[in-house]
Amino acid sequence: MRVIVNGEQREIASSRIDALLSELDYEGTHFAIAVNFDVLPKSRWADTELKAGDEIEIITPRQGG
Repeated sequence: MRVIVNGEQREIASSRIDALLSELDYEGTHFAIAVNFDVLPKSRWADTELKAGDEIEIITPRQGG
């Protein structure tokens, strides 16, 4: 299905947030996820279904100043 991840259109196989993170090789839990501008708590990643056209933002922390 086609979605937008961090502003870039992508064709993905995953149907849930947790599976998408694995598909995109994100490791760990130190990031935030927003789907269609709604931030999702980590407890909802496994049960949040994705739909074609969804906009997903994966926000990772950075160090520095």
